[in-house]
Amino acid sequence: MRHLSTFQLIAALCVCQAFSQVATATYPALLPVFMAQWALSNTEAGWISGVFYVGYVVSVPVLVSLTDRLDARMIVLPAMALSALSALGFAFFAEGVWSASAWRALQGIGMAGTYMPGLKALTDRLPDASHSRAVAFYTSSFGIGTSMSFFAAGEAHALLGWEWAFGLSAVAPGLGVVVIAAVLAPRPVPKADHPATALLDFRPVFANREAFAYTLAYMVHNAELFALRSWIVAYLVFSQSQQSADSFAVTWRATVIATVVNLCGMPASVLGNELAQRFGRPLVLLVVMTASAATAVVLGFAATLPYWIVLCVLFFYAFTIAADSSTITGGAVTAADPRYRGATMAVHSMVGFLGAIAGPIIFGGVLDLSGGETAPLAWGLGFSSAGAIVLLGPLFVYTLGRSAKK
Repeated sequence: MRHLSTFQLIAALCVCQAFSQVATATYPALLPVFMAQWALSNTEAGWISGVFYVGYVVSVPVLVSLTDRLDARMIVLPAMALSALSALGFAFFAEGVWSASAWRALQGIGMAGTYMPGLKALTDRLPDASHSRAVAFYTSSFGIGTSMSFFAAGEAHALLGWEWAFGLSAVAPGLGVVVIAAVLAPRPVPKADHPATALLDFRPVFANREAFAYTLAYMVHNAELFALRSWIVAYLVFSQSQQSADSFAVTWRATVIATVVNLCGMPASVLGNELAQRFGRPLVLLVVMTASAATAVVLGFAATLPYWIVLCVLFFYAFTIAADSSTITGGAVTAADPRYRGATMAVHSMVGFLGAIAGPIIFGGVLDLSGGETAPLAWGLGFSSAGAIVLLGPLFVYTLGRSAKK
C-alpha cells in the first residue's frame, strides 16, 4: 500500500464519506410516497426521519471515543458495511412506522461509525496545519453524498419503485468499504497517546467550554439542516401544487431540485471556512446563522408565490444553512485537547445530532398543529420554528465560548 499525499488522502476520505451518505436520504427523498402508501401523519413521518439520528446519537459516543484508543479505520470499515446492509433491510422488510424505524435506526448507527470516525481517521494522518481545510472539504462531502442520495432515490423510484431505490442505495457504501480497505493504511494508536480517563468519561470534554460552545452551535445547526433535508421534497411538492400549469420549472422532479439544492453545501461550507479564518469564527457564525434564520421564515411563507421565487429563496437558504458547517466543526476540532480529540468529536456528534433528531420531528409537529401539509400557514410556521432554533447558535458561541477565553 503506497503512501498517499495530503491531497490524495483528503480526496479519498471525501469520496468515501460521500459514498457512505448515498443511502441516508432515500427515505426523506421519497417521503410523499411513504406518507401516502403507509397513511402516515406528519409527526409519524418526521419520527421515521428523526429516528435515524436516535441510532446515531446512541452509538456515536462509544464508536467515536474508541478512535482515541483504536485506529479509526477499524471503526469505519464495519460501520460502512452496516450502512449498506441496513439499506437492504429497509428495501426488503420495511412495512410501516415501526419496521421502517428499526432499519432507519440501524442506518443511523452505520453513519455514527463512518462520519466522525472518518474525520478522525483523516486528521490522525495529516499535519495539524492541514486540519482546518481538511475539515471543510470533508464536511462538505456529506452534502455531496446527500445530494447523490436524493437524486438516485428519485430516479430509481420513478423507474423501479421505492424498494429498488433503497436496494440500489446500498451499493455506494459497499464501494466505500472497498476504497477504505484499499487506500487507508492501518495506523495503530500508540499506548502513550491513549487518554488518561476511562472510555466514555467525558468530563475533560465538557470542561473545555470553548469546544463545547461549538458543539451546542452544531446542535441547533443540525436541527435546522435536517428539518430542511427531511421536509424539502414534501415542501416542493406542496409548492408545485399551488402553481399554474405553465409556471417555470413546475414539472421538474422535486428530488432533482433537492439534489441540486444540497450540492450548494460544498462551496458554501468551504467558503464559510475561508471567511472564518480571515474574520474569525464567532463573527462569521453570527452573520451566517442570522441570515439563515431570516431566510427560513421567508421560504416558509413563500410556498404559494411564483415557483421561480420559491426556488431562488430555497437556493439562497441552502447556501446559508451549509455555510456554517465546517466553521462549527473546525472550531470544535481546533479547540480540542489532542489527547481527547476523539472524545471531543464523540460529544460533538452526540449532542449535535440531538438537534438532527428534534428538527424533523418538531417541524412535522408544527405542521400537524397548524393545519397540515396542505396549509400554507403550516409551512410558514414550520420553517419559522427551524429559523428560531438556529438563532441560538451565535448566542452559545458568544457567551459560553468567549467566557472560556477570559
